[in-house]
Order: sequence, then C-alpha cells, then structure tokens
Amino acid sequence: MSLELETYRPTLDALIAQEKAKGGALIPVLHQAQELCGYLPQELQDYIAEGLGVPQSTVYGVVTFYAFFTTKPRGRHRIGLCLGTACYVRGNTENLHRLSKELGVEVGETTPDWRYTLEICRCIGQCSKAPALMVDKSVHAQVKPEQVPEILAKYE
Repeated sequence: MSLELETYRPTLDALIAQEKAKGGALIPVLHQAQELCGYLPQELQDYIAEGLGVPQSTVYGVVTFYAFFTTKPRGRHRIGLCLGTACYVRGNTENLHRLSKELGVEVGETTPDWRYTLEICRCIGQCSKAPALMVDKSVHAQVKPEQVPEILAKYE
C-alpha cells in the first residue's frame, strides 16, 4: 500500500468492517472511500476487493460502470455541465465553450491548479430551468455564457 493510502488505512479498515457486516457493501464502501481519498485508484480498488472478499474484477466493473466513480484525481470543485435534451437545445454548448475557455481545459480535464474538473452529464433534473450546470452539489440554472466567470468566482 502506498504512503498516501497507508494514511487512510485505519479509516478504510473500519469502513470495510462496518459495511461488510451489513452485506451488499461494495457500492457504499466505494462511495465512502472516494469521499475519503478523492478518487479510486487501482491500488485502492484492490484493497477494497481484498477487504470485502470480492473479486477485483467485480470492483473494477462497478467503478467503471457508474459515472459518479472516478479512477483519476479530480479538482477541488467538480463542474458538471448538463447536455441532456432540454439543456442542449437551450444552448448549454455555448456555456461549455465558455467554461472551457475560462478554465483552459477540455471536458474530462482538471485545471493545473487542481481547482476545477470539467465534466459533462446527461441530466441534472433542471429541464424546466435549462440550461443548467452544477458545481459540486450546487445547481446553477438558466445560465448564460456571460455568467460563467461570475459562477466560477464563487468557488475560488
């Protein structure tokens, strides 16, 4: 186990033991491990698989199937720009271009200062207020490209 993961070992061990006793523990353990470590590198997936007594391939399959899990480090703030039908037809691609320009990154990338990660999502449930995006757990609705710098400034 790397030095970084060694730091989290006592917490991970307690988490795995607690959830393993309940059964159906894999997804809750992955959620909490990602919350703790920021992402789910292969070494952490292997540790969880061993702790829960499940095949590593099962852990990897779950991690790569669900969009909310990540195997790469993310920025401090995660920007999820909706490109579901309502947001798309109401111009959220313009907001995407503005975000990309302001941040200097493309979709799926993280800014060099580790402040932001720009991602696409398919629907955030704000269709009546489209176009919309989320920064962490905060929804920003009816967003216009000229509002992007103001939104980003709230998270500096």
